[in-house]
Formats: sequence, C-alpha cells, structure tokens
Amino acid sequence: MRIVKLTENEKSNILENLLKRSPNQYGKYEEKVNAILENVKTNKDKALFEYTEEFDKVKITAETFKVTKEEIEDAYKEVDEKLIEIIRKALVNIKDYHQKQVRYSWFDSKPDGTLLGQKVTPLERVGVYVPGGKAAYPSSVLMNIVPAKVAGVEKIIMTTPPDKEGKVYPVTLVAANEAGVDEIYKVGGAQAIGALAYGTESIKKVDKIVGPGNIFVALAKKEVYGHVSIDSVAGPSEILVLADETANPRYVAADLLSQAEHDELASAILITTSEELAGNVSEEVDGFIKELSRKDIIEKSLNSYGYILVANSMEEAIETANEIASEHLEIITRNPFDTMTRIKNAGAIFIGEYSSEPLGDYFAGPNHVLPTNGTAKFFSPLSVDDFIKKSSIISYSKEALELIHSDIEAFAKAEKLTAHANSIAVRFEK
Repeated sequence: MRIVKLTENEKSNILENLLKRSPNQYGKYEEKVNAILENVKTNKDKALFEYTEEFDKVKITAETFKVTKEEIEDAYKEVDEKLIEIIRKALVNIKDYHQKQVRYSWFDSKPDGTLLGQKVTPLERVGVYVPGGKAAYPSSVLMNIVPAKVAGVEKIIMTTPPDKEGKVYPVTLVAANEAGVDEIYKVGGAQAIGALAYGTESIKKVDKIVGPGNIFVALAKKEVYGHVSIDSVAGPSEILVLADETANPRYVAADLLSQAEHDELASAILITTSEELAGNVSEEVDGFIKELSRKDIIEKSLNSYGYILVANSMEEAIETANEIASEHLEIITRNPFDTMTRIKNAGAIFIGEYSSEPLGDYFAGPNHVLPTNGTAKFFSPLSVDDFIKKSSIISYSKEALELIHSDIEAFAKAEKLTAHANSIAVRFEK
C-alpha cells in the first residue's frame, strides 16, 4: 500500500479522490434509469417481466413471479443447518439491539387545559431490495428487515433478481423468512425500485424502500425519492483505521483488506502516528493479498482508493478521520475509548483490537447499513427510527386558548395572514 505523509494538500487531494466514488457522479446512467422507471410506471408487470428476461436471462410470468411457500421450504433443504443456526444467533443479537431503539408516543397535559404530545406510528408498507448477481448477502437481508419488523411495519415486501433458472439464492430466502418478510418477488435492478415506488398489478406501492444495490438501483432510489421515502443513496464500502504504535500490524492489514475486497471502488485507509507501523502494515497487506481469493479486486481497490497516512500527532489524525467521515472506523490506540470521545463523524465505530469490522457486518447487533462517502457527517445508521413516522398532538381547552388568543392573532397579522388571525378570533366573538 502507498504510504503518504499527511499534509493539508495531501488531505485535500484524498478527499477529492474519495468523492469521485459518489453515486452523484453516475450521471451518464440517469437517462437509462429514468426510461426504465417510466416504462414500469406505465406498463407495470409487463415491463418487469420483459426486463427480467432481458437482464437476468429468465422468463418470469405472473404465476412464477412471487416466491412460494414451497420454494422457501426447498431453500431450507439446500442451506447447511450450521449456517441456519448461525443466522438465527445473529438474528437474536440484531433484534435485541434494535429493540432498544423503539420509540413510544408521549403526551404532556397541564392543569391549564393544554395537552401536547407526539404520536409514533410505524410505516404501513416497506420494500426491501436485495442484490443478486455474483454473491448472496444474507446479512444484509437481516439488517434491512429486522428494524422494520421491530418498528411494527405491517407489510415487508422484498424484491431480488432470480438466477437463469428463475430461482432465488436459497440462503437469501432462508434469511428473509427467519427475519419475518411477508412477500418476496423475483425482480431486480431499477425496475424493482420502480415497482416498489409506483406499484404494479402484483406489487402494491410501498411507503419506503431500503437496501443496497448497484449503480442502477442507487440512481433509481434517488429518482423515486419524494414519491416514496428511501434509506439513502449508498456509495461503495469504506474503512478507516485510526492506530498508534501499540496496534498489531497484522490485525490492521487484515481489517483494511476486509473492505477492499468488496469492489474496485471500495476505500481502505490507515491513519497512524507511527512510521514503523505504517511500513509493517504495508508489508502485511502485500503478504495477505497473495493468499486471498479476491486478489484482483483488492489490488484495484487499493491502487485507486487505498492509503496509509502518517500523521504528525494523534490530534491531526483524529481531525482527518472526522473530515473523511468513514462508513466504518476502527480505533486501535493505547486508550481507544478516549480517542472515541473525540470522533464526531463515523457510521460505526469499532473500539479495540478485537472489534474487527466484520463483527459488525454479521453478528454484534448494530445495523451494518451505514452512511458512506462522507455522509456520516449528517446521516446515521439504518435504525428503527427509519421505519416510523411521528405526528404532533395539540389540544387546548377554550380557557387555555383564551389566555393567549390575542398573541396568536397579533403574530398572524404581523405576517399579513388575516385568515389565520380570524381562525382564532372567531372563537372569541362577543
């Protein structure tokens, strides 16, 4: 890995390079995505079946579109029982963590006849997108369905592309069933997002769409936002390790590569105050790459977006970490909890040398759907909050309103909204 002395100029160049990975840079695909969405909006199921035949090379009909109970039962026979047991263990941790996020309605009444409050209501229908393609990601299935389920969402609809035989990955079906999905449809890409956003003969329109996907899925979600809600327009995966001379270089190298293997646009960065650690980590990375199955992807990722940055002080290292605002941030320092208190921007923070990033991906419980590409400065991980909405509650008695009605009328008149003022005044006509 390249080792760079951290300066203001280098920091600026790196930040600019990382931003090139943003989905906002994928404008050349927008026209095609918009055409797909428009076709789905107009032709509904017919468009979905045509796109599935074109892109996934399989003919799907109204009779084979929805995953059946029998298909789910067959999936259980194809998945190793040990893996099913691991999925169930992870599910317990994920549910327990998200259960602590549950919000409740509240009301505050006072003797003067006023009652104020907040009513919390789960969303009615949520769509979960699950990628197909080269790999199955049952962990993402759990992370997207569980918080919706805990929030009390009435109907959870999942879409995922089929293989050339018209089947869905067995492990994907098992994970979805264990998490509590209600319906599963065999459709992927931008067309699946269009179906969830606009509705078709088979798929009823949802209120929110969540889940990762390729460039076309990301742009489709961006396009339908406002018509429905979405979780985020996710960019490529990223990890930043903040370490000092006490860190184990072999652990650091392994953790950096855990994200670099995702895809060629993934980012892996080490910021350290130790030149010795920087050199040792670089050597360990070279050694690991020779042994790992996704060697080509890792090398391209590191060549484009991999850095070992040597900072003059931990203060400079922390400041840079906050500016990058990484999706995953590992802290491996002499006093990692003290370092953590100075971190402002990160999707998920992993503290100490035994809190490796994959722990969060699969098993610990916190959600692994995280803000990317610097958006951790203003976005949060997917949570129960993403699947509820809040309504304000206001109730005043006549006596309570009488005490303040002239103030409200004066405020309305100051904004030249006389109908507003009249709405209050009419209640106190002589």
